[in-house]
Amino acid sequence: MNYRHAFHAGGFADVIKHIVLVRILTYLQEKPAAFRLIDTHAGAGIYDLTSEEARRGGEWLTGIARLMQARFSEATLPLLTPYLDIVRAFNPNRDLHAYPGSPLIARALLRPQDRLTACEVEPKARKQLIGALRRDTQARVVDLDGWLALPAFVPPNERRGLVLVDPPFEAKDEFERLAFGFSQAFTKWPTGSYLLWYPVKSRRATDTLARHVADIAGAGRPAAKCLRLEFSVAPQAEGGGLTSAGLLVVNPPWTLMGELKAILPELEKPLGQGGAGRFRLETPKP
Repeated sequence: MNYRHAFHAGGFADVIKHIVLVRILTYLQEKPAAFRLIDTHAGAGIYDLTSEEARRGGEWLTGIARLMQARFSEATLPLLTPYLDIVRAFNPNRDLHAYPGSPLIARALLRPQDRLTACEVEPKARKQLIGALRRDTQARVVDLDGWLALPAFVPPNERRGLVLVDPPFEAKDEFERLAFGFSQAFTKWPTGSYLLWYPVKSRRATDTLARHVADIAGAGRPAAKCLRLEFSVAPQAEGGGLTSAGLLVVNPPWTLMGELKAILPELEKPLGQGGAGRFRLETPKP
């Protein structure tokens, strides 16, 4: 699978991933001690929704565009507002023209004591990311392969934080690399939080990944908790585009499961294509 993000920016997979990212970082803000976000496959930082790639993909029209128009309950709206406000800040004229990637969403939530390490090796995307974060003393863009960065940058000096692993899935062995990379990093930093994104194309591949991550996390001292979230907007068609994506969250905030139980049912209708979407939320077994 080749996941060129310019075609998919603002789609349902971004929406789900970034809602969870914001909820985790919001939780980390509750303690005064500094934290660090390590983004191993950071991308370009900001995506032009009027570009040829975005128009061809059009996924933002059934993703963030629908979410911005949706109505939510009094319980769920406060949980989504920090994410939606960040997107609105990049679109001051209300019309959606830009979508922030993970580094810029995270940067919006950093306090003065917090830091961001963003890794990107693709030259064009790295140049755009550097431009977006120019002269930012709290954010560092690193020209280093994300798989090398994953074990190299943990534990951070802050000893608190989140590692976001969102690879492009261009190689056939990407699931194996994700499992191995997490194992390397977790061995060095078992108290850190990890957010692992993956496309759902093969049930065998995703189940194997979830079992491996749960097994590694459970072997920690003390054992780490793990959440598995998958969201589908339509049945997967043979040879069709991505309609289901997943997240594994290791050492999640204790509040996250309850928040997702409130949020996810209210995303099924606006994000579903040709009918309501569906989600899976569980604690994976080793």
